[in-house]
Amino acid sequence: MRILLLLVPAAFILHSCGTPASGKNATARSQADTIPVQVMPLDGNRSGLSPIAVSGQFTTDDETQLGFKTGGVIRSILVKEGDRIHAGQLLATLDLTEINTQVSQAQLGLEKAKRDFQRVQNLYRDSVATLEQLQNAQTALDIANQQVSAVRFNQNYSEIRAGQDGFVLRKIANPGQVVSPGAPVLETNGDKGWLLRVGLSDRQWATIKLGDKASLETAALPGKTLSGTVSRRSEGVDPQTGTFTVDIRVQGSAPLAAGLFGKGVIQPAAGAAVVKAGAWAIPYQALLDGDGSSGYVFVTNDGHTAHKVHVRLSGMEKDQVLISDGLTGSRDLIVSGSAYLNDSSPIRITPSTPVQ
Repeated sequence: MRILLLLVPAAFILHSCGTPASGKNATARSQADTIPVQVMPLDGNRSGLSPIAVSGQFTTDDETQLGFKTGGVIRSILVKEGDRIHAGQLLATLDLTEINTQVSQAQLGLEKAKRDFQRVQNLYRDSVATLEQLQNAQTALDIANQQVSAVRFNQNYSEIRAGQDGFVLRKIANPGQVVSPGAPVLETNGDKGWLLRVGLSDRQWATIKLGDKASLETAALPGKTLSGTVSRRSEGVDPQTGTFTVDIRVQGSAPLAAGLFGKGVIQPAAGAAVVKAGAWAIPYQALLDGDGSSGYVFVTNDGHTAHKVHVRLSGMEKDQVLISDGLTGSRDLIVSGSAYLNDSSPIRITPSTPVQ
């Protein structure tokens, strides 16, 4: 009986001491089961909204090479590269000795044709010349008139005049040089606004649309950012570069020059087709069991529990996978620690970089 009484307090003491130890072990086991992960917010990570970096040269869409209608010796070039020009301004002339001779010859031929026609007409009235002879004289007079018009037209185009306001970009020939008909002598452009002409890959070309906004920079204007808008998308690839040409029109006026190197960023509009399809760009390491056009990722909506979801792939880029379906409604994508997770695994979000 005395031994029984001693055992009861001892059991009570052991039970009392064992309870706290048991609680600590449970907590330790709970922490050990919680898997540390790193996450990436899914809001704003749709691939269609990703800015596109571009580079190219500034130009205009009305560059023109001007030449003479007729060939000959250049007499004078009245402008220099970089000069501002105005519509109708005389830019260059040919030596007119040869063309003036041609005009004089045509004029003499016209005067002779008039005399011949008058003579045959008088003879026809006196019934000496036939109707056929009169008609032939009339035809010769008409031909002489057309010849005079042709040489005078060439005489007028033996000088170069500006077709619009703009600038002289290049002087291709010099005074004293013999040029053939139509050979370029000057290259000019208009003043209707500057463009940054860039080349894009097929994926980038498919992402942007007319009217998308862009911010542009050039070393010629340090510290200044220009605003632009996509104004043209080529419908065919450039065979020389293998890229699609896109023009970004610079808004407002800026002291630019043709050929200046520029770079910028195009921000595709939210209404682009790829965004309508619901595409996301995620890191490669976040994708599990990728098989052709499908795979799995882990997401979390509360920051404490991981959920495995099936996703559909739409493509791959340099360091990203494009997801077209499966992430709608998810808050955060688990990008590190996925290999240790199961569906509904408890997680603990850790910083993406070590805390010092």
